[in-house]
Amino acid sequence: METSLIREKPFRPLAHDKLCSLKMNYRYMKEEFSTDYLWKAFCFLFLILQLAGTKESYAQDMGEKYASQVWVSDQGDGTFTNPVLYADYSDPDVVRVGDDFYMTVSSFNCMPGLPILHSKDLVNWTIINHAVHRLIPYEVYEVPQHSKGVWAPTIRYHEGEFYIYWGDPDFGVFMVKTKDPSEKWSDPVLVLEGKGIIDPSPLWDGDQAYLVHAWAGSRAGVNSLLTIRKMNVEGTRVLDEGKNVFSGHDNHHTVEGPKLYKKDGYYYIFAPAGGVEEGWQLVLRSKDIYGPYEEKVVIEQGGTDINGPHQGAWVNTQNGEDWFVHFQDQGVYGRVLHLNKINWSEGWPLMGEDLDGNGIGEPLKSYQKPDVGGDYPKATPQESDGFKDGKPGLQWQWYANPSVKWSAQIPGTDYLRLFAMSKKELPNLWDQPNLLLQKLPAPSFSANTKVKLGIEWNTAGKSAGLIMMGQSYAYVGITYKDGNYYVQQVNCMAAIDGNPEKVIEEKMLSANEVYLKMDVRAPDATCYFSYSEDGENYTSIGLPFKAEKDLWISAKMGLFTVSEADVRMGSYADFDWFSVNGVGKE
Repeated sequence: METSLIREKPFRPLAHDKLCSLKMNYRYMKEEFSTDYLWKAFCFLFLILQLAGTKESYAQDMGEKYASQVWVSDQGDGTFTNPVLYADYSDPDVVRVGDDFYMTVSSFNCMPGLPILHSKDLVNWTIINHAVHRLIPYEVYEVPQHSKGVWAPTIRYHEGEFYIYWGDPDFGVFMVKTKDPSEKWSDPVLVLEGKGIIDPSPLWDGDQAYLVHAWAGSRAGVNSLLTIRKMNVEGTRVLDEGKNVFSGHDNHHTVEGPKLYKKDGYYYIFAPAGGVEEGWQLVLRSKDIYGPYEEKVVIEQGGTDINGPHQGAWVNTQNGEDWFVHFQDQGVYGRVLHLNKINWSEGWPLMGEDLDGNGIGEPLKSYQKPDVGGDYPKATPQESDGFKDGKPGLQWQWYANPSVKWSAQIPGTDYLRLFAMSKKELPNLWDQPNLLLQKLPAPSFSANTKVKLGIEWNTAGKSAGLIMMGQSYAYVGITYKDGNYYVQQVNCMAAIDGNPEKVIEEKMLSANEVYLKMDVRAPDATCYFSYSEDGENYTSIGLPFKAEKDLWISAKMGLFTVSEADVRMGSYADFDWFSVNGVGKE
């Protein structure tokens, strides 16, 4: 067949820095010009040239650093701006080994859990792995267990191995370890069984190992209490009942999240107090690990607008600087990551700067970057995804322990196929485990995807779409009924209470695929939905929706495919890509 040089359809425009546009143009040209060698050569050259302008978004598939289009802390002039990560990296802990920093955070019921992030300078971070892929007991976490699971982990390096300890408030303290944090971690070991035992932190001190932990009042009947126990040197088993070393009931309510360190002959316990929204950072010190401990508040909100600066990690650089990595509660956006300098005075750390002269530090908006002996490229946790080999990237988590039944993950494909799992008797998606979600990356952004609903004789009752998930949720999606395909904007208010979904607006489509977009705007993460049938011209649909957080985590955005309980099993949806950009950008 001869191919005319005058095309009936023009090239689709390539948007700058968008993997999805690159893939879309490649597929279009491959289909249109597959029989003409001249056009094949032209298309190949065209795509090579476009790679120069799409480096950042293509980087994820190439294994390079990913840099967000919507929030980058590194200012490019030797300074950084807080938050370092404007995303829900709750209860962070960091360890340095050589020239590398590794961080992990709470992941609650979302799996895979315990994300492992890597940095060279404490400012630019990349997700490289997860330390746990299924929580135990397995049968408990096969369905969403909101607010449960992985609480406040600690990561440490000892005798050539990385250890992570975390508390599950319903089952006890678990540990995993590895020699390489980017490779497989061990299966979880139950170090200490019990209810309400949370926020563990180990310390190896000579030939003895210790574990400090806090208590969850909801399970243990007591809180604001810190306990130290002996462990075996392997760090796999607690050896005694422990001793209570500090009570915050008089002056520091809600003491929790302890981190145990040793410096210059002192044992230090860094412990947040006062609650996540309005609290402060407490430091305790003693020459004896069991106390008595002196106490000092070392950072507080003071006159700043950075509330609750606490709960995090003390880490030092190769050049002797000390830093504090901590979170700030930002409501629907979750607990976002901050970085503040530590200066020492008379054996006490002071974090940030003492702006009002009361001897207590206050958090700062910006600093010179940490002195790590070099400059490193801008990097942020991954957001956009081209679904290489049919797999979701490391930024994605399921709402429960994952199942191989939920997605195809076929090698050689570059789309994500999600199977339409039944809602069974659930009233809405609040307890649906096969939601694929990721953190909100900035105060304002746009999330986009292209989805195709599988064409099968039993497609009725299936839907797929782009969702903003929380205690209430909303989505824009595609469904099939009465012999036609429709795009719908759906809300579910107070989903946590079992309320049904409500279709706000629906419009008929000409085919079984559609482009979906969700613009999210500050200051309260209000979502505006739209759709397109050609990928260029978008039409608003439905009503604005004010996002709500989940239990103890931020609202999360993502993808889903489900089937109503009363229809035949089968079908799927293919998501071509997922892209995060600035609001108003395609």
